[in-house]
Order: sequence, then structure tokens, then C-alpha cells
Amino acid sequence: MIKTVDLNADMGESFGAWQMGNDFALLESVTSVNIACGFHAGDPDVMARTIAAAHDRGVGIGAHPGFPDLQGFGRRQMSIPLESLGNMVRYQLGAAQAMARACGAEVQHLKLHGALANQAAKERNVATACYEAALSVAPDIIVVAMAATEQQAAAEELGCKSACEVFADRAYNPDGSLVSRSEPGAVIHDAGEISQCVVRMLKAGAIITTDGTRIATRIDTICLHGDTASAEVSAQRIREALRSEGIDAAPFSGGA
Repeated sequence: MIKTVDLNADMGESFGAWQMGNDFALLESVTSVNIACGFHAGDPDVMARTIAAAHDRGVGIGAHPGFPDLQGFGRRQMSIPLESLGNMVRYQLGAAQAMARACGAEVQHLKLHGALANQAAKERNVATACYEAALSVAPDIIVVAMAATEQQAAAEELGCKSACEVFADRAYNPDGSLVSRSEPGAVIHDAGEISQCVVRMLKAGAIITTDGTRIATRIDTICLHGDTASAEVSAQRIREALRSEGIDAAPFSGGA
């Protein structure tokens, strides 16, 4: 069974007067964070505050680029040429790097957001375009790839540092894709159920789907979405469940 795993959360998603999630509370339980870069959520002030708070707590910092879709929170599909996608990733990663360096921190990883991530999970050329763009800016950056998808295949093909991710609070289809958010049960809200799901996947070394199918995979990091109401409690329960199973929580290194 896995003995060490990272617990990551998406955050920095507030925008102006609009508040999303309780980032500072969640930072007490996670080991890595993925910071919105202003395209699907976030703004310069939110980015700066969130990155500085993560750095102060020794939490790994990542850029979380998505589609330019503030109104749809980056969850609406867009058709964008690969060259433009690459430049969008460079632009957002650069913003995260600037905010991090201003407070003495560095961006350690990159994780795609929302509809862009889902597209890259199905289309290797999209994942490759995004990852190549990131690597052209930061050759040593760790790519966080959705486990058992074309994202993971693209990262392995590129030979870059990578971490394979599964989701604590999302349901999986039998083919290993995420259940659409438009379907009931797609997002798991109960903290106890979430922590149990995490332990089951780590013990099995596999994604466990809605019909019980097990898809064997490398698991380096567990994602918890920071915009759900139960995120703070769920993170605490996951850490408790990991400790009870003798599993340490620590930032990933990007090794195979």
C-alpha cells in the first residue's frame, strides 16, 4: 500500500468582492495548492495573498491555468487552437511565477483546470501542447496529471517530472473519466465518505469507479476541491484517515 501521498486543493478562486472557499483554513490541512491564475477565477490581489499564505506554511505552490471563462468558472468547453492554448498556459504560469517570486517562493507544479483539464484528459495533443508550453517557461516544473488519462500519457511521453492525481470528492465513470457535474452524485460532499474513498483508492492502488471497477494506477496526490462547502472538514478527515492507516501526507517530488 502507498505510504506517502500529497493532498492538494484548488484555491485562490475568489475575485474582487466575490468570495470562494475558505483558503486560509484549508491551508492548515493540505500539502500542495493549485492557484487560479486570473482566467477562470482569481485576481492579482487574491493570487498574491494566497501564494504568500501557502509559502508561509511550507505548502507546495502550483499554477492552475484554465480557459478564459470567469463567468463559467472555466467549466465551459471552448475550441481554441493549440498554439493559443500554449500561450494561454505560458501567460498564466508567468503570472503565478511573478507573484511567487515577489514573496520569496517558487512555483513547483502546474495543474490544468476544469474544462481544459477534461479536454486534455481525453486528447493527448491538447495535454502535450499545454505541458510543452509550461516546460518552455519552467523546464523543471512538475506536471500534475489526471491518473490513467491522456494527461498522464502525455507527461510520460515528454519525460518531464510528473505527479499522478486522483480526486477525493468526485465520482468516476467505469472508463476512468469523471462523472459530469451535471449528473447527480458527481461531486461528493460528505466528509466521511470522502475520507473513506481516499483510503480505499490508496489501499487498492487504483481508481474505484461508480460500478466498482478498479483501474490500477500510480497515485502521487489526492485532490480536494476548495470551492465545496465541506472542503475544510473533508481535508481534516482525510488527514485523520491517512494517519490511522499509517500513511504520511507530504508534497510530491515529481519522480516516477
